[in-house]
Amino acid sequence: MGSFAPGAAAQELLLPQDWDRAQFFTVIHWIQAVTATLSIMGSSSIIGYTIFQNTTRSPEVRPLVYLSLSDLFLGLCWLTGALFYSREASHPTREGTICYNLQATGQIFYVASFLYTMNYTWQLYMDLKGKFNQHLHGQMPQMLNYSTHLGRIAILFSSLIPIFLMAPVLGLGNHFQCSQNFTAEHGCLLLHMENMLSPRSQHVTCTVLCLYSTGVFLVSFMVSFLAVLILLIRARMLYKRFVNSMGYVGDQQWAMLKVVEQAVALYPVVFFCCWGPAFILGIVKLARIDNASVFMALYVLEALTASSQGFLNCVVYGWTQHMFHCVKRKACCDVDTQTPLLRSQKRFYASTLPAHLQAVAEPSFPSTTTVL
Repeated sequence: MGSFAPGAAAQELLLPQDWDRAQFFTVIHWIQAVTATLSIMGSSSIIGYTIFQNTTRSPEVRPLVYLSLSDLFLGLCWLTGALFYSREASHPTREGTICYNLQATGQIFYVASFLYTMNYTWQLYMDLKGKFNQHLHGQMPQMLNYSTHLGRIAILFSSLIPIFLMAPVLGLGNHFQCSQNFTAEHGCLLLHMENMLSPRSQHVTCTVLCLYSTGVFLVSFMVSFLAVLILLIRARMLYKRFVNSMGYVGDQQWAMLKVVEQAVALYPVVFFCCWGPAFILGIVKLARIDNASVFMALYVLEALTASSQGFLNCVVYGWTQHMFHCVKRKACCDVDTQTPLLRSQKRFYASTLPAHLQAVAEPSFPSTTTVL
């Protein structure tokens, strides 16, 4: 999770006496290294695919690109921490400073990923809302331009807010040498959160900074998760209204709706699964619950999930794009297999429909570049 805490001696109280601490953190180290590597590969794949498809400037894809960039840099921080753990500390003081700043940098990137997720979800909702209003009223260019400009401003603030929030941790932490409270052995494991209220803290400012950084994580996660959940629920309801307002709904449209509904459910699940264990661990640490089994389970879950967000986002992205292409390909196959007489009959019956329903006679589909 990357919270900063003085004193690792208290960690001995968190593990069973018959358990080898070094062996336990070695397991954490390897889990972190593997999941960080997968996250780097997944986020890089999303960025490369959007560049290849030339959709990086699309309003609904741009937030996903920034989210993937934050996942990429966060994965690099995770992997760097794992590499530092695997080597012997020749200069403990210097490497403690490096680990402290590496953890602070990692927190900048995962808070940014929270905000980018909110921004992306809001952009998706505004895109669906614009299409719905355009279908009803036939005009929405001004609103789309407004949401595009607002989305760019939101991306800018999503990039700057984490830096401003973590500036005190970097500045004051280095000034008061809070890195001296890190252990040379385990301090670079970004998923390793030591006892924040340890009496070994050399300065009260370090304890305050530790509580502050943990509070930033907990509050930003909770706000982001609730916002994502609310926006995705509203987007799902809006999409149903959009389809129902058309009157007749074809098989392909229902298939597309099903893909959207499943993707809408997957994103908050992935978001909570990635950061839920870290959030619970932070709450448990603040509550000072001394239960060795709980801590060990949360440490392992955090190592498995927190650094795998880029990989899981890549899986959801790839699945969504694959299903969109399958639905579109099926629609094209249906048109190709129709006889000339059937196609002429469909055009005739479509011409007899009211103007607002003629577009439904030949089903249209949402853009396949939209990533849910």
